[in-house]
Amino acid sequence: MTTDAPLVEVKNQLLAALPPELLSRLLPRMRSVSLTTRDSLMVPDASIEAVYFVETGFVSLVTSLEDGTQAEVGLIGREGMVGLPLIAGVATSFVEAFVQGDGSALRMEARVFRAAIKEEPALRTLLLRYLEAMSSQVSQTAACNGRHDLEQRLARWLLMAHDRAGGDEFQITQEFLALMLCVYRPSVSVVASTLQRAGIIRYGRGRITILDREALEATACDCYRV
Repeated sequence: MTTDAPLVEVKNQLLAALPPELLSRLLPRMRSVSLTTRDSLMVPDASIEAVYFVETGFVSLVTSLEDGTQAEVGLIGREGMVGLPLIAGVATSFVEAFVQGDGSALRMEARVFRAAIKEEPALRTLLLRYLEAMSSQVSQTAACNGRHDLEQRLARWLLMAHDRAGGDEFQITQEFLALMLCVYRPSVSVVASTLQRAGIIRYGRGRITILDREALEATACDCYRV
């Protein structure tokens, strides 16, 4: 992760929803940073050093089990931010947040962020609403992983990633997909091949291209629309 030039525009939808005068007070407290796939933005049980308002790319929230396996519980793109525990006054994270797709974000130091949500009620209100939205996403993901078949779940995840990727093609390996969906890699390979034969996606060399968004939505479970 590298620091870029001072920001010139805001692409994050949370920040863009703020009143202009409030946004003008917040922007000088942030820096634009590049996000590289597999960058860790939060580590479980460690102090949260900063929050990230994602502008491009997307970030996975992943929980780990004692046997070393992991599962994705949330996905964040330009509609959101990384570092939500700080809103509730919690200084550490239960989950890991790592970059799934290269992109950029606006970074604010944790101490500066804490001061901002105390000083700016409108910011705190907006972020509390986003916290509830993320809680709903996590709950729906748990229900989806427990009840729906793999083809539906893969279609749902691909749609969520497509919404945040900024284009029809994005980078993802079968190992990553297996991790995201809590299954073994051969199972992902079989289902991805089925979607490819149907002309819905093109998959190869760690990249997926969405060819037929409408068909992918028809394949996904209702969890995507929720």
